[in-house]
Amino acid sequence: MRNMFTKLGILLLLFPLAVQAETELEKLRGMARSELGEEGAKAADFLISYMPVDDQEKLSADLLYSNLSHAMRARGDFPWARELSQELFFNDVVPYAVLDETREDWRPRFYEICSSLVKDCKTASEAAQVLNRDLFNKVNVHYNTGRKKPNQSPSESMASGKATCTGLSIILAYGCRSVGIPARVAGTALWSDKSGNHTWVEIWDGEWKFLGADEYDAKGLNRGWFINRASQARADEWQHAIWASSWKTADAHFPMVWNPKDKTVFAVNVTERYAKKAPADKALELGVRVFQEKDGPRVEAEVAQLDEAGNVISSTFSKAGRADLNDVAVLSLKGKAPWKLRVLSGQERAEILLEKVPEQALDIILKHPEAAAAKIDLTDVIAAWKEEGREEREEELAKKVIQAAGKEMKFLERKFGNAPAEGHALWISMHGGGGAAARVNDGQWQNQIKLYQPKEGYYVAPRAPSDTWNLWHQDHIDALFDRLIANYVICRGVDPNRVYLMGYSAGGDGVYQLAPRMADRFAAAAMMAGHPNETKPDGLRNLPFEIFMGGEDGAYKRNQIAANWKELLAEKQKADPNGYPHRVTIYPGLGHWMERKDAEVLPRMAEKRRAEWPKKVVWLQDDVTHERFYWLGVKFQGAVKGRKLIGEVDGQTIRVTGEDVSGLKFWLSDELLDLDQEVVIELNGKEAFRGIVKRQPAVAAMSLRLRCGMIATGLVVLD
Repeated sequence: MRNMFTKLGILLLLFPLAVQAETELEKLRGMARSELGEEGAKAADFLISYMPVDDQEKLSADLLYSNLSHAMRARGDFPWARELSQELFFNDVVPYAVLDETREDWRPRFYEICSSLVKDCKTASEAAQVLNRDLFNKVNVHYNTGRKKPNQSPSESMASGKATCTGLSIILAYGCRSVGIPARVAGTALWSDKSGNHTWVEIWDGEWKFLGADEYDAKGLNRGWFINRASQARADEWQHAIWASSWKTADAHFPMVWNPKDKTVFAVNVTERYAKKAPADKALELGVRVFQEKDGPRVEAEVAQLDEAGNVISSTFSKAGRADLNDVAVLSLKGKAPWKLRVLSGQERAEILLEKVPEQALDIILKHPEAAAAKIDLTDVIAAWKEEGREEREEELAKKVIQAAGKEMKFLERKFGNAPAEGHALWISMHGGGGAAARVNDGQWQNQIKLYQPKEGYYVAPRAPSDTWNLWHQDHIDALFDRLIANYVICRGVDPNRVYLMGYSAGGDGVYQLAPRMADRFAAAAMMAGHPNETKPDGLRNLPFEIFMGGEDGAYKRNQIAANWKELLAEKQKADPNGYPHRVTIYPGLGHWMERKDAEVLPRMAEKRRAEWPKKVVWLQDDVTHERFYWLGVKFQGAVKGRKLIGEVDGQTIRVTGEDVSGLKFWLSDELLDLDQEVVIELNGKEAFRGIVKRQPAVAAMSLRLRCGMIATGLVVLD
C-alpha cells in the first residue's frame, strides 16, 4: 500500500508540470486569438509548434505574449516588416530566441531603443546598418574575452558590458527583430584552416545579407574581416560548413561549440553563398618543376590551372636543360583551394588536385607508375572515422535514443544469432499508427519490436519522433536513420552492406517514401500494408523491393495502389532489365492485418547485399532532398525537389542525362572504374571532363561521413 501511495505521489508531482505547460501555451493561444487577430494567432501556433520542450515547460504565457505582441507591433510600424511573407516573419522575427541563450522578456526594451534609432530609415539594410553602428554604444556592450559565457543573453552581457562574437550577435539579432527585420545568427564550428570558430548575423532585405556584430562598415553589408576565411568553408563537412539558425525544423543543428551535444537549435547550410565571396583576382604564387621520371632530367612543360569546366585560368612553362635547379617557373593560382592543375609535355599529360601551396617548389613527375597505381591504405581513415564522436554514439546506443536534425528518436532492440565474419545485419522496422495520441503510437511501437524475428542481426524498432500522420517521411527521418546506421556500424560491428528496411501500415508508408530516396543505404526493403502518397519508384533501380498487402485492405485504396505499383515496377523492369528487382504479394481474403504471413520476406532479404557501386543510377529528388545518391552527387544548391538524373558507367566513361546537369559531383572508386586510367565524363552527350582522378585520403574521409561504409577515394566536381 505504501508503494502505491509513493507512486501516486510521484505522479501528482509530475502531472501539474505537464498541465501547467499545456495551460500556459493554451493561455498564449487564447490571448493571441483575442488580441492579435488571425495572423497573431497563426504566429502563436507557429511559435509553439517548434518551441524546445524545456521552454514549453518553463516559459510563462505572459513572457511569450509580450514577445509576440511587440513583434506584431513592429509588423505594422515599419515598412520593411509589412512587406514580409508570413514564412519569414514567423521564422525570423517572431521567435523570442536565436540560440540557447537565457530566455528573458527583452523585446519591449529593445523596441524602445531600436525604433528611435531606425525611425528615419527606408530599408531593412539601412536600418540594420544603423543598429550595428549605434546599438552597442546604447547598451554599452563591446567585445571582450572576459565575458562569463559565450551564449549570454542581452541582460547578461549588459551587466558586465562584455561579450564575444556570439553574445554580440544575439544582441544585434534581437535589435533587428525588435523592429521587424528578419535576423538570424550564422557561424561555423571550425574554420577550414582550424584557426577557430566564429558567429555573426544575417538579415533579410530581399535576400540574406550578413554583417559582423559591433563591426560596423560604412561601405555597407556583406563585408567583414572573416570573408576570406568563410570563402574556404566546406559545405560537405559539418564542422567546417557555415550554418544559419532557424526556428522551424531544418536538416541540421547549429554548431554551438560551447555545448556541442545540444542539437535543439535547427540550422540551414548556407556555405555556398559565402564560398562565392573569395576575391576572384587574388592569386598565390606556386613554384613548379617538371621531371620526366623520378630522379630523371627536368623537362619543359606547360603547367596550367583549370577551372571546373576544364578551361585554362592561368599557365606557365617549366624550365629545363641548363637552367639552375632553383630557377623554377611560377604559376599564379587564383581562387580558393583545391586548385586543379594540368601538365602537358609532348605526349605526356597529368592532372593534379592541389589542396595547399607547398613551402618549396612543387615537383611534378610525369612518368611515375608506382604513384599512379598506388592505392590508398584506408586503415587509418576508417579508424579515424570510427573514433570521431564514438563516445557520443556509444551513449546514444546505451540510452537507446538517437539525436540528429534537432530531433530525438527512441528505439527498441533485439539481437538474433551469431555475427558472420563481415559483421551483423541491421533490421530497421517502422511501426504503424500516426495521426493519433502518443499512447496509441507507443502501443504500435511496442508491438513492432515483437513482430519479426530475423535469423541473425540487430532488429531495431525506432519510435517516430512525432505523432503526426506522416510519422516516417518527414525531413528529419533521413538524418536520424543515417545516424542510427552509422552508430551500429561503428559501435556494434554491423556490416553497412546488410542494412534492411521494413515497415507496417504507417511504417509501410515510410518504406514507400524512404526506400527510393535513401536506396543507397539499404540492401533490401519490404513494405507492409502502407500507402505511398505522392512518392515515385524511380530511385528503386538498384534496391530489391517487396510489397505485401491484404487483398481486402481497401482503406485509402491501399490494395489497389499496391496492384498499381506491381504494374509500374514491372514496366520499369521491362524497360531496364538489369534494374528494379521487385516482388509484390497480395494475400487474397486478408485485410490490413496479414496474420504475419509477410514475415516470409525475411530469409529473402537476408540474402541481399547493398549495391555499393552500381553501373547505373536513377536519382529522382523527393520532397526531402539529398546531396549524394550512390556515386552521383550535386552541389548544395542543386539538391532541388523533382530534379531527375540518370547516370551510367561504360568502361571508363560516365554519362549523365537530365534536364539540369549543372553542379554535379562524382564520388569515384576503383570498385566503379579504374582510377589508374583516364576518366571521361559526358553530360547530355557533351564531354565535360577528361583526366586522371587522383586518389585522396581526404575524399575517403569525407565520403565515409556522407555515406556510411561506401568509400569513394576520388572526387570530380563540375559546374
